[in-house]
Amino acid sequence: MIAGLVKRFGSAVAVDRLDMRVEAGSIYALLGPNGAGKTTSLRMVVGLERPDSGSIHICGIDALARPLEAKARVAWLPDEPLLYEKLMPLEYLAFVAGLWSVPAAVAAPRASALLDALGLEAKRNARCENLSRGMRQKVALAGALIHDPDLLILDEPLTGLDAAAARVVKDMLRDRSRSGKTIILTTHILEVAERLADRIGIIRAGRLVAEGTPAELSGASGETLEDVFLALALG
Repeated sequence: MIAGLVKRFGSAVAVDRLDMRVEAGSIYALLGPNGAGKTTSLRMVVGLERPDSGSIHICGIDALARPLEAKARVAWLPDEPLLYEKLMPLEYLAFVAGLWSVPAAVAAPRASALLDALGLEAKRNARCENLSRGMRQKVALAGALIHDPDLLILDEPLTGLDAAAARVVKDMLRDRSRSGKTIILTTHILEVAERLADRIGIIRAGRLVAEGTPAELSGASGETLEDVFLALALG
């Protein structure tokens, strides 16, 4: 998926020859301390940053040579998603669906199903400006899913969610993975990565320093993921 990816900001190297492959239908957690290059790497994958060198392929598409085709297969949910404050959730989802050219006959029932699944059925006609932080996060997630992307990339998706809402989102991500969709996420909650992800990558100073299943990273020594993460990412 990613090979030899490099991104510099002035003289600072944010991403340093990063290689990463994510299998279709899997959940991949990219972990690292603040400033490790996680978000910059993912922003390059979704086309919000242009790499200085390297390659990106999404669902077999060269994302640098054919960016519009690649972007149509992807959804990106940043850690602080932007909503149009004066729109209601149903209006917002209809607007986003229109941007993706999803027919109204398809978008309307899909929007209702997403809001129901995320526990927002009672808020579908409330203005987004009046929603709580957690509810806004769930509306943004629904917006990311409205065009049924093959690859969903989420930066700290559980921020602002209570335990019940976080459980709903995690179950939804697992269901999408089982249906063949691919998910990449970042999180500072190591327990989430350990329980949710099929594979985990640990990044430090823009380089992938370890990768494997949660069991592989812990190894035979019985170390916790926290032990491994602290040793590799901060050691």
